[in-house]
Formats: sequence, structure tokens, C-alpha cells
Amino acid sequence: MTRHFWVLLHRYTGLAMAGFLIIVGLTGSLLAFNSELEHAITPQLYAVDTSGTRLAAAALIARAEALAPTAEVNYLSLGDAESVLASMSPRIDAATGKAYELGFDQLILNPYTGQELGRRTWGAISEGMINLIPFVYKLHFNLALGEVGMWTLGITALVWTLDCFVGFYLTLPARRKKQNVGYALRTVTDPVRNAYPTNNLSFRQRWKPAWLIKWRGSKYRINFDLHRAGGLWLWIMLLIFAWSSVSMNLWDTVYTKTTQLVFDFHAPWTDLKKLDKPLDQPAIGWPQALNIAETLMTKTAAEQGFSVEQPIAIWLNRELGVYVYNVRSSRDIQDKQGNTRIFFDANTGEQRLQLLPSGQYNGNTITSWLIALHMANVFGMPYRIFVCVLGLAIIMLSVTGVIIWLRKRRAARLSTRI
Repeated sequence: MTRHFWVLLHRYTGLAMAGFLIIVGLTGSLLAFNSELEHAITPQLYAVDTSGTRLAAAALIARAEALAPTAEVNYLSLGDAESVLASMSPRIDAATGKAYELGFDQLILNPYTGQELGRRTWGAISEGMINLIPFVYKLHFNLALGEVGMWTLGITALVWTLDCFVGFYLTLPARRKKQNVGYALRTVTDPVRNAYPTNNLSFRQRWKPAWLIKWRGSKYRINFDLHRAGGLWLWIMLLIFAWSSVSMNLWDTVYTKTTQLVFDFHAPWTDLKKLDKPLDQPAIGWPQALNIAETLMTKTAAEQGFSVEQPIAIWLNRELGVYVYNVRSSRDIQDKQGNTRIFFDANTGEQRLQLLPSGQYNGNTITSWLIALHMANVFGMPYRIFVCVLGLAIIMLSVTGVIIWLRKRRAARLSTRI
């Protein structure tokens, strides 16, 4: 395939992705400071006094279900010192066989008193500022369009990953053409063409301009240099963010199959079988499930040689029929979160699966790093600032690419008129 083919491929895939990348770049820049923005915009969702004794998880679940008697808890956060988030789903009305109408899916509680701090339908911007940051997250993850948006951004991420290599290739200097001796002698002193000296430049010398921005050049030259040099300097991180986006949106298809071709990768959707029908009422209730979770995690930590630092969450996966207990451990990579998990049967209490973020399966370790880098949950504040700037750089690369296309399109139209 000719270089011209790759130029056209890069140009038109870039145009197709530009709008989506502008959205994810802008929202990603904001989400680098997700926690700080949530605190600033919705301070009412966080406890003011955190000096007391935190209520037991079972008591918080009971409190949530008492506050919303037509709902049941599916998920409870355990790691935040200022609030507890309970994810709720409607109960089934025994008289009608239909689910109750809730009008919300999240209940936020004070972890020390059990007082309700707020309730919301996560990501529903119609509810106002209480859902602004969740809505930004939905835009970033699936364009706030549900499964359709998730697939759209997943395919965009896959194309973006491949286009990273195409764009890198196009920055490389073109192959030097062989010249006969007569041509070289004729051009060696030609002050205009001067092909002979250029042909003697090393690969590094010919590639060097691609890394530079000629600030004193024309507006088009500066725009072109920003696009080319910006893409080169940020290439590794752009590739990481593109492929990690595939892992988030096409996790059970493209990412899993591709990763398993090269690495040892395990996940709930690869190792646990879905039930024929989602589990409605498990034989093991929340109080017993919490005790089993702590016992199994203590046993797993001793067997695998890690220490538990903080519980993060527990939830009931009804489709798989398991409880999932998540803690932060010494095996975790992320700064503030934890992804050390055990899965146990919601009817028998038998452990079904354990997944550690590092040191267990090399594919899972790589995935943990990809997610941590993408979510800006590693290397502290300096890296979070970098991720914020990277999001803006992605917007810049998209906009400059569109400007290059418009300029070439205008030039092509003018040439046909002459």
C-alpha cells in the first residue's frame, strides 16, 4: 500500500473520530478531578463531622432499606469516610408481580449516623446539579446514550488505537530515492533543488523536523506542526488511553479476546457463568454475606501473601448469582481505590473466584495499570494534572486535524478550477 493510502486513511478516520474525541477529551479533563468537583458541587452529599464511629455495613444496609421500603440494596460503598452510597433497585410487588416505581437508584447516607444525605437517579441531568459530575462521567463513558453510546465509543477507541500506529508511521521520513551519479552531479550545487545534500542526511536528521514546531512559520505551518509534533510527543500516552478505552467499552469482546491471545487474563465474564435467570432473593442475606466476605478475604490474603488495607465495597451480582467483596490491598496499584476482589456464591457462600490487581495473572496486572493510568489514580496530583492537560491536548489534535483537512480540501477545489 502506498503512503498516500495511509494518509487518506489517517485523514478520514480522524475526521470520523474528531467529534467523539473532543467530547471524551473535555470530559476526561474534568474527571481527572472527579472527587474534588463532586465535593465542590454537591457538598450536601458528604458528612461534615467525620470524627465519630462509623456504623457497621449491615446497619447501613438496613437503614437504606428502611428509608426506601420498596427498594432493595444491590451495592454498598465502604471506603469513603464522608458518605456511603447504596445502589438500589425496586422490589417486586407481591400483589401485582410488578416492580415498584422508585424514581431514584442511589441513596447516599451519613456513615456515622445513617442519616439520608440525598438520593438521585445516577447521571440524570434533569435532576440538576446533584447529577452534574455523574452526567459528565456518562458522557465520557457512553455519550449518555446507554449501550448504543458505549458501542459507539468502543468502536471509536478501537479505531483510535489502530490510527495511533498509522499516524506514527506518517511522521517517519519518506524513503530516500536512489539517485544516479549524473543526477547527483547536476544537483549538488543547485541552490534550489539541492537534492544531493538532503539525500545524505541521516534518518534522525530527516525525522527531527517532525518533532518540532516552527513558531515563526505561517498559521497553517504552526497548525500542522502542532498536530504532528503533538501527536509524536504524546504518542505513548495516546496509545495507552486509546487501548484502555477499548478495555472499558469493549471489555467482554475485543479486549478480552485480544488480551488472552498474548497474556493470562481472567475476569468474571470469562470465569463465571451467567444464571439462566437473575437471582431475586439469595439464600444468604446481607449480614451473613458481610461476615462470609471478611472471612474469605482474610483467608485469601493469608494464602496469597498480601495485606488488606481498607474495604471498598460489597455488591450482589444477580446475573452471576454471587456476592462480590472488594478491598484495597497491598497488591493494588491505584492511589485511592482498590480492586482486590473475591466472588462467592450468594446461596451457598462457597468462594467462586478471586481476582487480584497484580501478581496473580499477568494480563490482569497489565489491565490494572491501564485502568489506573486512564482514571488518573496513580502517581498522585502531578499525574492527575497531566491527565487533565492530556484531555485538552486530545481536543487540540482533533481540531488541528480538521483544520488540515479543510485547508487541503480548499486547495484541491482551487486546483480543479484552474
